[in-house]
Amino acid sequence: MRDTITADLRTATLARDKERTATLRLVAAAIKDRDILARGAGTERATEGELVDLLARMIKQREESARLYDEGGRPELAAKERAEIAVIRTYLPQQLDEAAVAAAIDKAVADSGAAGLKDMGKVMALLKERHAGQLDFSKASGLVRAKLA
Repeated sequence: MRDTITADLRTATLARDKERTATLRLVAAAIKDRDILARGAGTERATEGELVDLLARMIKQREESARLYDEGGRPELAAKERAEIAVIRTYLPQQLDEAAVAAAIDKAVADSGAAGLKDMGKVMALLKERHAGQLDFSKASGLVRAKLA
């Protein structure tokens, strides 16, 4: 993922695509910060899973900002945030559709042996392990809760 982002940043810079270049610079800086934290924890670099989580957090931050800009009457800033989301999203794994999400939840419930809401943590841990970056876990938690209730 690092190599792809670096190569795409170089390409965007040469193409003078200012918006894409700015977004990719933000992503590269966030990855570098995450790698520095990983070195402090005793590993050389952040794992791919950690980078996927980082990009997902960046998207959530921008979605929240876009929502606030829309509420504040600043559609041009909201559009800028959404453009950044589109660039960042290209580096995440393909999102699962509703049927695949339901199947993944059913499988995680069966594999964990969950019997009620008290086992929700086990199910969510399995989902995060198996489908990092492919699920919106805030939505999935509601579906898991409904399934276990």
